[in-house]
Amino acid sequence: MPDSIRQYGRCLILIAAAGLSACASTGIAPGSEVEETPRVYSPEQAAQWSSKGKLAHEQGDIAGAVDAWQQAVKFNPADAVTVNNLALVLQQQHRFSEAARVLKQGVEASPGTAELHYNLAVISELYLLDLESALVHYQRYQALAPEEDTMVAGWIADLERRLQ
Repeated sequence: MPDSIRQYGRCLILIAAAGLSACASTGIAPGSEVEETPRVYSPEQAAQWSSKGKLAHEQGDIAGAVDAWQQAVKFNPADAVTVNNLALVLQQQHRFSEAARVLKQGVEASPGTAELHYNLAVISELYLLDLESALVHYQRYQALAPEEDTMVAGWIADLERRLQ
């Protein structure tokens, strides 16, 4: 895992060392209207799932940790620590699109969390080669960070040149 992936909060247990296809599989015709089930947020249930994920991870049960953290994020996508834990494990498993999707969900729920923007930018740039998204999220990270990160400022300048 690159050193550039940031960890969020002291509760983070991970350490840096350590559309259409859905429509086809469900039989729903592309473009047809599907009524979405309203999302139910439950921070209490999310905390229980997050704890189960942490315990599973500590015991080396990575699949169990992923499953539990996915449930936690469903119940509370604003929990940046759990979103980051899940995204980092998915990234370690080379599940980059899933990691980006989780981080996007976290950014939508907690747009003011700088670390979520940073991690989404890194995955977008290095693994998905989505330079436009990377630039947007590096810029957002810089705007939210308590002080300017000169390394990120250099990456932003580089991306701006590459995208011209």
